[in-house]
Amino acid sequence: MHTHTRFHQYLTKKPMQAKMGKFAMGLLLMCWLGGIADAEYKLYKDPTKPMNRRIKDLMGRMSLEEKIGQMMQIELAVASPQVMKDYYIGSVLSGGGSAPGPMAPPEKWVDMVNDIQKGSLSTRLGIPMIYGIDAVHGHNTVYNATIFPHNIGLGATRDPELIKKIGAATALELRATGIPYTFAPCIAVCRDPRWGRCYESYSEDPKVVKEMTEIIVGLQGEIPSDSRKGVPYVNGQDKVAACAKHYVGDGGTTRGINMNNTVTGMHRLLSIHMSPYDDSIIKGVATIMVSYSSINGEKMHANTNLITGFLKKTLRFRGFVISDYKGIDLITDPPDANYTYSILAGIGAGIDMVMIPLNYTEFKNGLTSLVRSKSIPMRRIDDAVKRILRVKFTMGLFENPIADYSMAHYVGCEAHRQLAREAVRKSLVLLKNGAGADEPLIPLPKKASKVLVAGSHAHNLGYQCGGWTIEWQGKGGNITSGTTILSAIENTVDPDTEVVYVERPEAAYVKCSKFSYAVVVVGEVPYAEGSGDSLNLTLPESGYSAIESVCGAVKCVVVLVTGRPVVMEAYMAQIDALVAAWLPGSEGQGVADVLYGVHGFSGKLPRTWFKSVDQLPLNVGDTPYDPLFPFAFGLTTKPNATAAGH
Repeated sequence: MHTHTRFHQYLTKKPMQAKMGKFAMGLLLMCWLGGIADAEYKLYKDPTKPMNRRIKDLMGRMSLEEKIGQMMQIELAVASPQVMKDYYIGSVLSGGGSAPGPMAPPEKWVDMVNDIQKGSLSTRLGIPMIYGIDAVHGHNTVYNATIFPHNIGLGATRDPELIKKIGAATALELRATGIPYTFAPCIAVCRDPRWGRCYESYSEDPKVVKEMTEIIVGLQGEIPSDSRKGVPYVNGQDKVAACAKHYVGDGGTTRGINMNNTVTGMHRLLSIHMSPYDDSIIKGVATIMVSYSSINGEKMHANTNLITGFLKKTLRFRGFVISDYKGIDLITDPPDANYTYSILAGIGAGIDMVMIPLNYTEFKNGLTSLVRSKSIPMRRIDDAVKRILRVKFTMGLFENPIADYSMAHYVGCEAHRQLAREAVRKSLVLLKNGAGADEPLIPLPKKASKVLVAGSHAHNLGYQCGGWTIEWQGKGGNITSGTTILSAIENTVDPDTEVVYVERPEAAYVKCSKFSYAVVVVGEVPYAEGSGDSLNLTLPESGYSAIESVCGAVKCVVVLVTGRPVVMEAYMAQIDALVAAWLPGSEGQGVADVLYGVHGFSGKLPRTWFKSVDQLPLNVGDTPYDPLFPFAFGLTTKPNATAAGH
């Protein structure tokens, strides 16, 4: 008998019975409402319950469609609240340069992320999505963010504590825009500078790369001492989930060609390319991204032995494994030749979340069909979803899915810019300083009658920052806020010193202009993966001609703004002092700080500087080993007592 029928019968009895009936009705009603409350209680939404019980409870409620949705990461360009709701999408990303609009302030980013998140929260189970972005040297897609030196420069600092602070600062700037997940750090061990991603690698030496995994602690927080190895850890709302990439061997491809084949034995793979992953996992890294490249001819995105066998079982990694952008499409040659096979191979190998990034319906339909036909077992889907939910629960996404504007002030804040300036100072490597120790040119004198600053990179913030800045490949010009090297020099010299800037001066002009000395700032134009691959590693012609025109006529310091060592041997005799500035980012003042002796030079080469590309690959420990400058080389200078305090 239905409860409401009983209520009606009680109310139609005699007065005394009715009174008793009303009392009983009240008790029944309370029990009934209590039953509704019990039905509405969802254990997975209870933050007081153990995480594994929350995951189990949630997964027990999920349909196959909802589980597959969690495994999908789509691009901002195709994301909307309705798409999130209709397809139960687990994650959204901003690819290189993907933003809510040009020069968008942090508040606009927050609004965009929240808008998409509300679509996820409106689903039956309300599972929040995770928003990811490539914040690889600071929050580099966001206008006005602090742009730190690229990883090759950070490797030159040999300062893990500094790198940890950079991770923490980057996390704050990410959270300021409502984003809780970054596809960083790149822990590739670049063994050939011809690779266009070499500047994303800290070093050719795995020991240096392992030290620099301390950035994960900065991004995610210090893992508790009693934490189980391999369990992801993100400590609170001022930290973000990190992503160690690209698993594995991406820095060892033949001739440094992007996405190419790494030919190696297991011992060499483990000792060189794999070792930073073990450190990252110990530090609680939340996610690991698979490499486009191959190992001995086998595509990493389809490598079951290394993803499921080694990473998940041997190293006991408990976070989720994510593909690279369209990574499973590239399993076949030509790409996307058989998408159903690509899904089968990629998911079967152990990839948990797929960066699709655009055609999500094709992926959803394909994976659903493969599961229903039992080509992919349900336990593989459950493993993937459990890992994704583990990261989301660890991050506190269920309790705090919506961001606010309270952290907006962190974007490009003064404290972070000062930290970046310190990183620039410590990253610079002094390769030559005068004809000998008794004739140093650096520190440069602040007091001089007239100083020439020349070169394409002296007053170009985009060139100074390199690739992965505002746009994927980067670009030249005044693309964000910061201090160029020219401006830094002007800020540093004595007020009576005349600074003359000519990008491409003629030799005759330099000779007759009576300059006290010159600073020539030249380098590579911005690039990222693919287009950055170079078999000759030369500067643009304008760079070498600037060196010849200026250094043949006046004492000169050449500052190289590059993502890797470049061809320099033929020009060394003309150059009085040579500085490797790498890709220093937005805070060019750090360059002037050491040129003028406010601070001393301390950086050490993170990779071997070759004489000729014919020697490549050339790494420390090789025989023969005859470089222009060896690994770990770097002259030092002391701060100039008269410069301190300026």
